Amino acid sequence: MASGTALIELRLQSIGRLYNSLDPSPFHERDLDRDAEQFIVSWAQEYPLRQPLRLRIHFDRPPEPAGEIERIADSVHHFFAYRSTLNRLDLRRLVYEGWISRVIGLLFLTSCILIAHTLVRGGSVVSLVLREGLTLVGWVAMWRPLDICLYRWWPIRRLGRIYDKLASVPIEIHPGR
Repeated sequence: MASGTALIELRLQSIGRLYNSLDPSPFHERDLDRDAEQFIVSWAQEYPLRQPLRLRIHFDRPPEPAGEIERIADSVHHFFAYRSTLNRLDLRRLVYEGWISRVIGLLFLTSCILIAHTLVRGGSVVSLVLREGLTLVGWVAMWRPLDICLYRWWPIRRLGRIYDKLASVPIEIHPGR
């Protein structure tokens, strides 16, 4: 760490280890290898979001052809910008799912409470168990909407912010011998 900037170092045998070998896309649009991506993201998660990062990639062998070194930073930035876009879509879908499940859950909860108070009258043990059971089932139906609303969106948003950060991280390439 120099001058408050966190450094993520990645050592690879060759440039082929950086990219997904099954991806037929042009060089600057290729997906990173899953292990390389997980390594970079996991290290980026170790540091506070506000702390500046640098990525240094060491290759044991110089990339072939030599012109590809200049395009590595662009392709890494492009990959994480794409991941950030996908992450925003995931978050948007989750928020939409949260709203829909809240509406459904509230309608179901309301129905359960109305049924419990309308149909189940009297002081017998059976009516009391039925009333409490309907109320409990109604609240259980609210579990998922509350889970989404309170907890599930935070990690997705944080990961998106990390992808945004990695989409513009300064990258140093050390081409090897």
